[in-house]
Amino acid sequence: MEIDKLLERTFIIAEIGKNFIQTEESKSVEEYLDNAKELVLKAKEAGADAVKFQTHYVHDEVLNIEFTSPHFTKKGSDRYSWVSRNTHATPFLEFWKPLKKFCDAQNILFMSTPMSRGAAKRLNKLNPEVWKVGSGDILDFVTLDYLAETGKPIIFSSGMSTLEETEKAIEFLKSKNVQPILLHCVSKYPCPPEELNLNTIKFYDKKFDIPIGFSDHSIENNAAVAAVALGAKVIEKHFTLSRELYGADHKVSQTPEEFKQLVKRIRELESNPKKQQEILNSELTKRSLGASEKTLNEDEAVFRPLFRKSLMAGQNIPAGTTITKELIYAMRPQQHAGGLPSEEFSNVLGKTTKIELKRFDPITIEVIE
Repeated sequence: MEIDKLLERTFIIAEIGKNFIQTEESKSVEEYLDNAKELVLKAKEAGADAVKFQTHYVHDEVLNIEFTSPHFTKKGSDRYSWVSRNTHATPFLEFWKPLKKFCDAQNILFMSTPMSRGAAKRLNKLNPEVWKVGSGDILDFVTLDYLAETGKPIIFSSGMSTLEETEKAIEFLKSKNVQPILLHCVSKYPCPPEELNLNTIKFYDKKFDIPIGFSDHSIENNAAVAAVALGAKVIEKHFTLSRELYGADHKVSQTPEEFKQLVKRIRELESNPKKQQEILNSELTKRSLGASEKTLNEDEAVFRPLFRKSLMAGQNIPAGTTITKELIYAMRPQQHAGGLPSEEFSNVLGKTTKIELKRFDPITIEVIE
């Protein structure tokens, strides 16, 4: 899909993510698929242009190390267990393939964020029209390199990132002849209006010659509407049937009726540009504007060592081996993994291993030459 066609009007994404998981106890793949289909139908009825899920493949995403994300601390929520559960709950033939077919039949764009290169390879069999990369993975150059090779548009969020890191991701994608779409985002769950820093949208728009959008983690919809008035071309917002359900993202999601009102307000704004100034002058918007720059919120910083990735051996590698793309994984958590940061991917390619590496051993300066 061409970016111009995608952005003919504000592109509104209902982020279902993993919200088809709704109970602490595991359910069958069939029940998860039914839940996902119900959410797709509700998002379609609410007026979303696209539904977005999250695809996990635990084997190249997260090391078997016990750690828990601050935004989800319930029983069974340590990252390895949670990602493993998601991997096994969504087999390709029984879940992703029929779900994509269902979305096509409903005439709503199917999207899913691949949380690793392995996840991206599985999703690519469905020939998705657009990729979305989450905030935690904007420096996962192993996955970004693979996505760029598909030639599809890439939307990525910049939560938990510095301006320098955001620039680095844009430069990497542009070096691969990809024209990215950048979403301002604050990785806080939920994020209060006073910390949304919506002025970053205008800052990005002036600084980067690419489309800018907003991935919203606030509960209400005022910020997303204000983002459109500020020039956002894409709006992404979490979507659920109820904020009381079990899972990481339900509590920061909008219900179908709330999302319907969001879409209505955005479309009204598009058809009546005079409303833009009225929205920008409102006290609700002024509370959310913040600084006219890219800032890193202290509450976002706690996610960085857990969600950033390190370069690891993707298989057993004999000493004296020239490192190629397929020999490398980018895996969480960087805090404990010990490998070079995942953005060093290109610098490692072509190097030779000094010693034998076992699968999941860290790739460091000391082991390559």
